[in-house]
Parts: sequence; structure tokens; C-alpha cells
Amino acid sequence: MVEPVTTATSLGLGSAGLYIFGRYWKRRSTRLRALALAQKYSTTTRIGAHEGRMRLLVNLPQVGEVPTNEQSAWREREERRNRNIMELDLIHHHSEGGAPNVDEQEPNDEERLMELEARSTWIESNEPPMNQHAALVAEEQLGSGVVVAENSDEELEVNIDERLEREGGASGVVQISLAWDDFNDLDLHVFCPSGERIYFNNKKSECGGDLDVDMNVRPVSNTPVENVVWKEQAPLGPYKIGVHFYKHHKKRRTKRTCSYRLRVVTHGRSKEYIGKIKYGEAMQMVTSFSLEEAP
Repeated sequence: MVEPVTTATSLGLGSAGLYIFGRYWKRRSTRLRALALAQKYSTTTRIGAHEGRMRLLVNLPQVGEVPTNEQSAWREREERRNRNIMELDLIHHHSEGGAPNVDEQEPNDEERLMELEARSTWIESNEPPMNQHAALVAEEQLGSGVVVAENSDEELEVNIDERLEREGGASGVVQISLAWDDFNDLDLHVFCPSGERIYFNNKKSECGGDLDVDMNVRPVSNTPVENVVWKEQAPLGPYKIGVHFYKHHKKRRTKRTCSYRLRVVTHGRSKEYIGKIKYGEAMQMVTSFSLEEAP
């Protein structure tokens, strides 16, 4: 005779197993469909590369470039990412409420050190959930719907090169630069072909990428820039570019919605994007591209 408790336990474990498998299968199906969609709507360009070898630059599509039903599916995934960042408690709650700090003076060395220590403490306690959130964002195959900028766009009056020169940022065969116009702290996250992620806590990757400019941990500038670069050699494979609104600094004219510009340079070919991100939202998968050997 089978004990009732044993039977109930077995049924419970079986149901839990089916539920977990169902979730896994649904997510796997979603990833495969998104990948097929990205391949269908991607654009390919032949570019000159290092040492005279030709390469293919494959740009994956933005969400606005795919059919309406797929845009709806993307919005559902984006809502899940926004819930995820809240569930993982990755928001700086200490910056909520209170009167804005309108002191525009540049912080002193002691204040900078305090902010760096605060960021180190945040990393120690939040790095595992941040990695979990980044992994969820990295599953996305579509860009977040940013505007591909034209040279005539008035919002591109800011010269990213001037900011990089000011901060000592390098240029290279692949260069990804993020600029914005207030004291907030946005962070650039680059998912490399090697599987590594370059960001403020992993500034150098084994595949040669380097985050050589990381600004506004302390609100020192209202014309900041960040820069990730492969100077001489860039690996083949997919690159994904995320933007995270790390911290809202309470300074005059610094709001909780931040406009940004992202420039991607691949072997001399430049493309710029204009986007917005709200404090408390998920990390945005802004755009992605792949470098491949030309046949």
C-alpha cells in the first residue's frame, strides 16, 4: 500500500517539475523566435578591416522595425525586465524624496572618495542580482527602439570626440561611446563576443575591450561621457550594448528621465543613436551588432 503522504509528495514534486520545465521551454522558445526574427530583419554591410581583411558588419534590428505582433511581444519582455529590476531591489532608494541639492560646485576629493566607497559597498551586496538582471537583458535580440540619428539632428550638437579628448578616451577599431547632458550617473554595459560584460566593475575584458572613461560616480560633470574601446584588434562575434541608469544625482536641472546619445564605431564606420531612460527602469538593450569574416 502506498502511503497517502508519499503519493501527495510525489504529485507535488511532479507538478513543480512540470512547472519549471514549462517555464524553461517557454523562455527557450521565446529566445529562438527572437533570434530568428533578428536574423530575418538584420542588415549586413561589407567593411574594410584590420590588415586589409574584409569583414561583415551585421546590425540587428530595432523593435520598431519588426511586425506589430512582435513589438507587442517585445513590450511584454520589457515589462518583465522592469519587474525584474524591482524584484531584485536594484534601485538606489536613498535618492528618493527630499529637496534637490542645488550646489553646482565640483565635489572635493573627500566627497569623491566617499562616493567611490559607497559604490564599492553597493557592488559587494548587489553584484549577484545585477549580474542576474544583466543576463536577462542580454537575452534580448531586438534594440530598444532608439532613434538612429542623422547628421542633421539638432540633438547631436554635442561633439562626443571633444568630450573623449577632454577625458583622455582612446579610439580604436571598435569604439562604443555614451554621452548625456546632466549630472546623473548612466553606465555603459557592453556584452562581448567572449561572453564577458564590460562595465564599471569589470573595466578590462580578456578579449581586449577596455572601459577607459567612466564618469559621474560622483556628480562632477553635466557633460559626461563613457567609452569602451578595442584599440587594435576586435574579436569576431556578437556585441550587445546596454545602458543602465545607475543613480539619480539630485542636482539642479538633473531629472529622473535622461536623454542620451550612443555612438558605435566599427572599423571607421560610425552610427549614432538617440534614446531616453527613466530612473528605476530596466537596463536597456540599446542595440547590437556582429562582426563576421566576409566570404
